[in-house]
Amino acid sequence: MRPMIMLIALVAGALMPVQAGVNARLRGYLGDPIMASLVSFAVGTVVLFGYILVARIPWPGMAAAAQAPLWSWLGGALGAFFVAVTIILAFKLGATGLMAWIIAGQLVASVLLDHTGALGFPVREISLPRIAGVLLLLGGAVLVNEY
Repeated sequence: MRPMIMLIALVAGALMPVQAGVNARLRGYLGDPIMASLVSFAVGTVVLFGYILVARIPWPGMAAAAQAPLWSWLGGALGAFFVAVTIILAFKLGATGLMAWIIAGQLVASVLLDHTGALGFPVREISLPRIAGVLLLLGGAVLVNEY
């Protein structure tokens, strides 16, 4: 099962620059990156709502939703920021440059989240090989953007 999970993650990662390009093109037609972000999220909401109906996923009760800590509701805001930034920067950095910096940022944050166990991640302490890997990726992001 693990290879299938890794393949799904690989496909999701491969679709990130496609999403950035599609949304950046939409910005060209709508004239504003925030409007394009709104349309992207609206379409995504409709797709997810349709999936929930088809899959017959039960709606959570209000009591269950009320138990979630306030910070856990920020995922949508973080997603909106991410989508808006990719729309704004996609054609400025190009697909490779944009993704290199996004991946570099993801790894820096991930190493810190793993090290501290924040947000419920299992603790995986920072090590020299992990730091070296992140530094190499940061160097790669610089090279991709400069050359």
